[in-house]
Amino acid sequence: MNKLLINSTVILITSLVGTSVQASVEANIGASSNYLWRGITQTNDAVAVQGGIDYSHDSGFYVGTWASNIDFGDNTSYEIDFYTGFAGSIGEEFKYDIGYLYYAYPDAGDNIDLGEVSAAITWKWITVSYSHLVNAGSEVVTEPLDNTDMGYLQTTLTYPISDTLSIAAHYGYSSGDVVTAWYDTDSYADYSLVLSKDTDFGSISFAVSDTDLKNDDAKVLLGYNYSFEL
Repeated sequence: MNKLLINSTVILITSLVGTSVQASVEANIGASSNYLWRGITQTNDAVAVQGGIDYSHDSGFYVGTWASNIDFGDNTSYEIDFYTGFAGSIGEEFKYDIGYLYYAYPDAGDNIDLGEVSAAITWKWITVSYSHLVNAGSEVVTEPLDNTDMGYLQTTLTYPISDTLSIAAHYGYSSGDVVTAWYDTDSYADYSLVLSKDTDFGSISFAVSDTDLKNDDAKVLLGYNYSFEL
């Protein structure tokens, strides 16, 4: 899921073992001129309509789900993701996030669901993360290739130009047997530049993305996302 997910939160008061705690529940809806996952279109370069819902607790625990239409050139029409994890901070400048993400394709004719674990650390404007498949459907790739052999290392530099405007530069590197099966190469890189603007009516983004795969052209994306409290 590298997708652009823009979140906001609402504070709810609840209790846990007699102690006052805070939790937040928020939903988001949006649309993009293309849905890219690690630099590769998931909608055959067509428009995607997307949305999700998230719950987070001030202990650092979070859980959520997110969905989008897709087009793989077959009867598979949508993706729905389920994720959970724990996020926190080390001191004032370092933040971390450890999570699990499950990609489900309920109307796919083949068993192609995926699950991966990830770990990320952020220092000021820089985030570095690594994700690796831990479970996958039997038809993601065929033997003798390993259907869980896929790693993704990425780094993103996000710079706030103003209170409502930011620019982000991203680089990602995918490798493993799954990459070999899907793209006929054992590894590839993707990179993008994203300009985002927050408004009273949601967030608008403009992105340019490309990969170093053969015969893959650079793509320009326009996106919109609106988050609201539940």
